Amino acid sequence: MFQSCLLGSSSRGNMTMSSRGSRLVACLLNVSEARRKDVVETVARSALYNAEGVRREGTAVLNIFNDHDYNRSVITIVAGIDSIRRVLSACERACGLIDMPPTPGHPCMGAVDLVPIYPLGGTGRRTCATAARAVAEGLTERVPGTSAFLFGWADAPRHRGLAQRRREMGWFRKTRDTRDIRPDMGPQPRQRFGLTGVGAGPYVTNCNVTIDTRDVAVGRGIAAAIRESAPGGLPGVQVLALPHEGAVEIACNVESVKGSPTGDTDAGDPWPCFSIGGQLYRHAPASLITARVAQLAGGQGVAVTGTALVGFTPQECRGLAELALSRGIAEFWKEQRRVRM
Repeated sequence: MFQSCLLGSSSRGNMTMSSRGSRLVACLLNVSEARRKDVVETVARSALYNAEGVRREGTAVLNIFNDHDYNRSVITIVAGIDSIRRVLSACERACGLIDMPPTPGHPCMGAVDLVPIYPLGGTGRRTCATAARAVAEGLTERVPGTSAFLFGWADAPRHRGLAQRRREMGWFRKTRDTRDIRPDMGPQPRQRFGLTGVGAGPYVTNCNVTIDTRDVAVGRGIAAAIRESAPGGLPGVQVLALPHEGAVEIACNVESVKGSPTGDTDAGDPWPCFSIGGQLYRHAPASLITARVAQLAGGQGVAVTGTALVGFTPQECRGLAELALSRGIAEFWKEQRRVRM
């Protein structure tokens, strides 16, 4: 059961779970294209409709986040666990429409860069891992020349996290060199498709904080101070400092970590949390990340100019998934402003 540990839940959080909703999962599909909006939306719709244009029931696209500067999009696809493999159709379509950019604006390794699957309710680790491996196998079989590596629960038996697998594959290098890469599935990575990461695990939120400077070194210092591995860093936070639209963005992957919703020493408020198979997970709130960045940047005379969440928190994603699927709204990203929550 995936459940909020916060008091005062929203009306969405109090919705009654249907039998379908009790086995919900989300896939935050990352593709290396944002400047051709029509292409990205075509990829999204491929998860919703078959080749004849017939609607695939039980699947919805909640959100499409396009970042023109990074040339990267994140498509939030939700479905019951038995239907989530339809994301494979979106991956196939993306491979046919998107080539690896020669100079990516955001670090990436594949035209279809990431295919993470997260449980939203009633679905355990093994089931999600099996679904992720099926997507990886299906992609490398259906699209000759594609390659994949596995992470998280799908990476059995080692269960290496995404950050570790990215390091092993050279994701953080300034220049790509795929000659030494050994993918888990498929051939040696090819220039057109690159390498796709496919995995499963507790929900990951993307929180990006912009600071008012062009000095990336300032951003790197802040990133080094708040990432999980630093003394006093934030649990579950993996972070890069990247130039973005004339400023610097502190781009955070906020991984859900095991633990109770204890208050942070700076904020004092409980962290948002949920459970998977009886195990409690929590994730650092965007407000805390922003506050830490503001404190560190302010010490150098730099202001924070904004915070952006890519998609939703785990609680929001589950509530919207239930809503979209119960009302049969496939293209929810286009309709959400007109839907009464």
